[in-house]
Amino acid sequence: MASGHITANYVPDGDDWLVTVTAGTDHRTARAPGLIAARDQADQLIEQLAPNSAGRVVIHLLSGDGFAFTTAYLQARHGLSDEATRQAAAAAVGNTSSVRSTRSAR
Repeated sequence: MASGHITANYVPDGDDWLVTVTAGTDHRTARAPGLIAARDQADQLIEQLAPNSAGRVVIHLLSGDGFAFTTAYLQARHGLSDEATRQAAAAAVGNTSSVRSTRSAR
């Protein structure tokens, strides 16, 4: 039984995506041929780890970055190619890294 939040972290792995869902000390992994399929896999893993959806909080990350996941997922949902999705994810990760660097320099 999961307590607290659940994280779903997506990582590009060649032509596929690897997703790891973590709830407390429990975790499950799956591989999928695209980000949309990986998101579907994450939903299935979340149900296995925390079948009761009441109060369940899930945080989706791409290589540990929520903004990058959102950007890449929206690109994929709008029918852009996997390569375009990967480029959007890389750009989002790069942009958030520079924002973090600026904040840490203050």
